[in-house]
Amino acid sequence: MSETRTIVTGDARVRRRPGVRQAAVSRAPWILLAPFLALFVLTFILPILVAIGSSFTRVQRGGLFGEEGVTSSFAWFENYALALADGNFIASIGRMLLFGVVQVPVMIVAATLLALLLESASAMWPGFFRAVYFMPYGIPGVIATILWSFLYVPGLSPVVDVASWMGIEIDFLGAGSVLWSIANIVTWTYVGYNMLIIVAQLKAIPGELYEAARIDGASAFRIATSIQLPLIAPALVLTTVFSIIGTLQLFAEAEVLKTVAPAIDTQYTPNLSAYTTAFAYNDYNVAAAQAVLIALAAFVLSFLFLRVTNRSGR
Repeated sequence: MSETRTIVTGDARVRRRPGVRQAAVSRAPWILLAPFLALFVLTFILPILVAIGSSFTRVQRGGLFGEEGVTSSFAWFENYALALADGNFIASIGRMLLFGVVQVPVMIVAATLLALLLESASAMWPGFFRAVYFMPYGIPGVIATILWSFLYVPGLSPVVDVASWMGIEIDFLGAGSVLWSIANIVTWTYVGYNMLIIVAQLKAIPGELYEAARIDGASAFRIATSIQLPLIAPALVLTTVFSIIGTLQLFAEAEVLKTVAPAIDTQYTPNLSAYTTAFAYNDYNVAAAQAVLIALAAFVLSFLFLRVTNRSGR
C-alpha cells in the first residue's frame, strides 16, 4: 500500500496522497504563467496569424460603394505579387539596406568604444556617464525626431545659420542627405542602449584574466584587443541582430520628418509604405503582405548574419 499523510485542520482530517501533492506542485508554474501566456498569445501570436491570413485573402465589395456586401476569398500569392510589383516598396527596402550597411556598423563600433572606455581602469565616474549615454534611449522616437528637427530645419537650426554665416551651405533635409540625418537620430538614440548590453558582457569577464595580462606586461590596448573584444563577441552579435531588425522597422523618424523634408515620401521606409497602403489606400490585404515580407527580410538577414558569425567564430 502506498504511503499516506494525514493533515489535521480543526476537527477535520484530510488524507492526501503524495502523488496529489506532486501534481499540484507541477501545475503551479503553469498557473503562474497563464496570465503571461494568454497576453502573449493575444498580443503577439494572434496578430501574426491574422496578418498572415489577411495576406492570403482577397476582399471584394459589391456595388459602387460596397452596398451589396463584402465577400472574402483565398487569393493565393496575389497580394504578395502586388506588393513586390510596387516599385516604391522595393525601393524602400533597398534604401533601408543601404541605411543598415552604413549605420549599424557605425553604431556598434561607437557603442563598443564607449563600453571599453567606461570599463577601463582609468575611467572617471563611469556610472554617471553610463546614465548620460543611456538617457537618449529613454526619449520616445517621435520626441527625439522633433528635437533633432530643430537642428535640421533652415531658419530654426543654429547649425545651419552658423554654417551659412561661414559660407557653407548645409541641407540636412535634402534628397541626398536626409537618410543620413535619420541615421544620426537613430545612432544617437540607440548607442547607449547597445553600450549597456556590451558593458554587461564586459562585467562578466573574470578579473583574474586582467590580473594575468597586467602581470605579463600587456597594455590597455592589448587587453582590449586580445581579451575583451573576443569575450564580448556574443554581445556584439546580439546588438547587431537587434539593429538589423530595427533597421527594417524604421518608422517614427521618417514619419515625423516627412512634414519638413520634401525628400521623404509616404513610402520612404518599408514600414511607412505598409502603413500608407493600409490607411491611405485602404488596401489592408496588400499591406499585410508587405508586413510579412518585411518580417521575412529581417529574419533572412539576421539568419545570414548569424551563420556568417558562427562560421568565422569556429
